[in-house]
Amino acid sequence: MKTIGTTPAAAHEPTSDVAVRAGGADIGHRASDGGTRVAVARLLLERGPVSAVEVAAELALSGPAVRRHLDALLADGEATTREAPRRGRRTRGRPARLYLLTEAGRVRFGHGYDDLAVAALRYLAETGGPDAVRVFAERRANELVERHRKGIAEGATLAARANALAVALTAQGYAAAARRTGNGEQLCQHHCPVAHVAAQFPELCEAETHVFAELLGTHVQRLATIARGDAACTTHVPLGIPDRGEQPRAERVAPPSTATTTTIPKGRQRV
Repeated sequence: MKTIGTTPAAAHEPTSDVAVRAGGADIGHRASDGGTRVAVARLLLERGPVSAVEVAAELALSGPAVRRHLDALLADGEATTREAPRRGRRTRGRPARLYLLTEAGRVRFGHGYDDLAVAALRYLAETGGPDAVRVFAERRANELVERHRKGIAEGATLAARANALAVALTAQGYAAAARRTGNGEQLCQHHCPVAHVAAQFPELCEAETHVFAELLGTHVQRLATIARGDAACTTHVPLGIPDRGEQPRAERVAPPSTATTTTIPKGRQRV
């Protein structure tokens, strides 16, 4: 039996399909689905565009089994189709469909974007010095929220601005949320698309923190980062500075002892 880049377990999965068609245990069938789908996806990656008939022949699977996995990949946005080019005289019937992976499907097999970014920043540091990396990080952080600035700034309260910032970050893939804590707002980013790069270049996190302070109109403290191995990037926004339109208060809330980064936006420093 021919297989393309499959594991030993995946190589035996056709037997599982036969067992199910013959009334075998459905548990074994479901367990095999994941490995078989990976094998189908890998074949699309290596041979695509390819027809369902070719996939079935290459992996020694039944036609219905292959189409089930192809339909699942299409539904998940991991594969797409195109019409097979006609050769020779035009015949009746619909042209055959060819399957190939989308960019989302290719992610399943990994990519080298992070390594490329790290290499580029390392070169920038070597040729332009640490300041060059810092300037790049600041520019990237500003571009991250540029089109959301107005909406965030319009928030009349700290909570409104924090929530607007969370929405803006989520739109950029950071899965962020804001919630009230005992002495302020807490902004949590449950995903970081550049965590691998930021682990080697913390300037990215520092620039992001400064932008948060500017947008929220108050100092903030970065308590945890995914780049450092934490479960989420957590930023504490204390209530020591009043919401816009109020008179300044004399007191200032002391930052938590676990704070790792504190920033104060320009024009808002107080002594």
